[in-house]
Amino acid sequence: MPGKADTSPGAQFPSSRSPCPTPRREALPLRVRIPARGDAGTASPSSGAAPGPSPRGRCSLCPRPGDAHRGRGRAGRCPGRCRCPGRAPGLGEADPVGQRGRSHGSPGKAAGRWMPMAFSPGLLVVAGSFAAFRLLNRGLERLVPPPPSARRNRWKWRNIWTSLAHSVLSGGGALAGFYLHPELSKDLVGTHPPGAHSLVAVSVGYFLEDFVDMLCNQKLHQSWELLFHHSVVIVCFGIAVLLHQYVGFALVALLVEINSIFLHLRQILLMANLVHTTCYRLNSVINLGTYVVFRIATLAWMTHWLFLNRQNVPPATYAVGTVGMAIMTPMNIILFYRLLRSDFFKSRRDVQREKEE
Repeated sequence: MPGKADTSPGAQFPSSRSPCPTPRREALPLRVRIPARGDAGTASPSSGAAPGPSPRGRCSLCPRPGDAHRGRGRAGRCPGRCRCPGRAPGLGEADPVGQRGRSHGSPGKAAGRWMPMAFSPGLLVVAGSFAAFRLLNRGLERLVPPPPSARRNRWKWRNIWTSLAHSVLSGGGALAGFYLHPELSKDLVGTHPPGAHSLVAVSVGYFLEDFVDMLCNQKLHQSWELLFHHSVVIVCFGIAVLLHQYVGFALVALLVEINSIFLHLRQILLMANLVHTTCYRLNSVINLGTYVVFRIATLAWMTHWLFLNRQNVPPATYAVGTVGMAIMTPMNIILFYRLLRSDFFKSRRDVQREKEE
């Protein structure tokens, strides 16, 4: 009878041909954790059920959080669907909330879908960038005193120098990002090194600061085009910062800032009344050349990429990108025509009007 010891000689000295009843089942209780008070759902050795998770989030094969896993999982990992400390999530399972993703500090994701985040560290970079550019704007008049011809419009003198600082930082950073991380050019959606992500967040902070600066110091009918431009950029770059996606695409857009360096230098020379100098003429030629390469050609390539990858881009993101490209392309063509007419087919009336604006 089960539960009583068999005292027959044959049972004490089994022959070599007699099969062993259940040698593994006899050793199993030594490997199974005795359930503590309050534990439920632990598989018993007699039931033969597979070990499953307990209400405390442990499985029967993991006695204590500090013990080694005793299951048969590969590389010592727990085979059950529990939340043991050393167990990696299986296929289709979500990472624990708050745990970093597999690459470059991305938020956890489940089955290719981004999990919602309570707070993104990129927002701290945006806030710090806004404060830094605001302080730079306030102190630039002491660092670079305006010439007599620009003292009537001091806020614009500070604004242009602040924009020049951002163009040097973001344009040079975008080139360095593609040089240091060649994988960005192959995957513009999922690849997001920390440096590239931070650079996009810094640019969002600058455009917010410039938006506020123009609202406070310039009339709306004079700055509505730039305000509209900044609004589109803030929305597009903000999506990349919050979702940790399309960072490479945003970095391609920051290549436009290489041309903005010479565009801002041109405005500084105009305000300093240095129109008839060799420096201004040389800057005009470089400005138009970089305008074609880094602004018109770059935006055309971005539009082409967005059209080819429309099947792989979510509808909302595709709509935002399409609207942004549809707005930026005509604006840049009109600005190119104005630069060409002002620098190479200009009259004294055009120069005077541009200095006053």
